[in-house]
Amino acid sequence: MTLSVKALATVGAVLVGGTLLLVAVANLTFPGYGDALLQVAASLYPGYHGPAGFGSVLIVALYGAVDGVVGGAVIALIYNAMMRRALPKGERFAA
Repeated sequence: MTLSVKALATVGAVLVGGTLLLVAVANLTFPGYGDALLQVAASLYPGYHGPAGFGSVLIVALYGAVDGVVGGAVIALIYNAMMRRALPKGERFAA
């Protein structure tokens, strides 16, 4: 059985980008909320310098979505490659 690279990449984008979006919006609404996570994001993503307005919320959400796409695709590709090597040829695409 193999994983869909597109599906796992989409799920990664929604989870990581969505999490950062929600935390950044919550930080604008309730200052101090999620500061540690947003500081980590500021250290990882160039161009994002912390919660300063709605523009920075969009920047961190987009960076997170791209990060999630890449991470999900890499995980699916590694899993599929490992499964190809581990299973005999006849069982590779068994449901």
